[in-house]
Amino acid sequence: MTKIAVLGSTGSIGTQTLDIVSKNEDLQVAGLAAGKNIELLEQQIRTFKPRLAAVGDPALAKELAVQVKDTDCRVVGGMEGLIELAVMEETDILVTAIVGMIGIRPTIEAICARKDIALANKETLVTAGHIIMPLAEKKGVKIYPVDSEHSAIYQCLHGEKSESIQKLLITASGGPFRGKKRAELENVRVEDALKHPNWAMGHKITIDSATLVNKGLEVMEAKWLFGVDLDQIQVVVQPQSVIHSMVEFTDGSVMAQLGTPDMRLPIQYALYRGERRFLDDERLDFTKLGSITFEAPDTETFKGLPLAIKASKEGGSMPTVFNAANEKAVALFLERKIAFLDIYRIIEEAMERHKVVADPGIEEILNIEQEIYRWIEGRW
Repeated sequence: MTKIAVLGSTGSIGTQTLDIVSKNEDLQVAGLAAGKNIELLEQQIRTFKPRLAAVGDPALAKELAVQVKDTDCRVVGGMEGLIELAVMEETDILVTAIVGMIGIRPTIEAICARKDIALANKETLVTAGHIIMPLAEKKGVKIYPVDSEHSAIYQCLHGEKSESIQKLLITASGGPFRGKKRAELENVRVEDALKHPNWAMGHKITIDSATLVNKGLEVMEAKWLFGVDLDQIQVVVQPQSVIHSMVEFTDGSVMAQLGTPDMRLPIQYALYRGERRFLDDERLDFTKLGSITFEAPDTETFKGLPLAIKASKEGGSMPTVFNAANEKAVALFLERKIAFLDIYRIIEEAMERHKVVADPGIEEILNIEQEIYRWIEGRW
């Protein structure tokens, strides 16, 4: 029996994780955490019967505690509650599906408690990879990527030596605006940006896909996950979302991981620590697929990718600035307070005004995030 805890159980990754649990008798939920959606969290508590539930909002935690007082589940709130859930003694693996930098501290505490991590929280490595990866190695903790692209690379590297890596090829669908030029994006609506052609994801990550910021964040993560230099990572557009990523080796051979666009596959692969299990998913039919095509990303129109690479090259605190500025800008766009292209403008201005801190600690990272938020709120 593998016991798991899920940070962000009510989101897209969290709900799909629980779908996998419901179909596998050797997976058991020890703890669940959510930000504000206590209605769904209550349903999950009654279905999966965790010992502990955490709610980011302390007031909502108290409300949920009353609602589930007839169960054996104890409810805790705030950051202290999230950390308590992350370090539960009986948990074997922590799924970090919570969105935002709120996931950093619980992840670090889980690693210190020697819990393996199924990583779906991008901010953890983007902003604190220089802290997380050495800590995981020191504690003997395995980090299993949940992102489809990173999971694909992880699968391709199974049984291979890291020194044989020549290049990581991260694929991108191109998002809903693939092929469009900058002038065509001036007046796009929120509804247009949320129409991803292949994947069903949360709103924030869907917008990130439309700007190519998501692919930039994945490049930043891959650098830390697989211990490669930025110039060993290439992004290639693969519109059918059939090839989830590839690895080129020193002898010139290329391995690719293919599958249908369903996040349950990488989630299940992480939960079982690389062991393959049956998944009741649609299978690829190559006789009907027709073709798999490739394109270079349009980095002049979709500036999220080059801005991310620039931030990663500058290093230190700049990835935090990039991430925080994008996070706040996407929220403003979803609230219809700024235009789509303003997302790039906000990120660029935030990066231009920031003086890099070479080796930021967790407190510095979180303080820089808040400073960026305040500046954007005052400026935009």
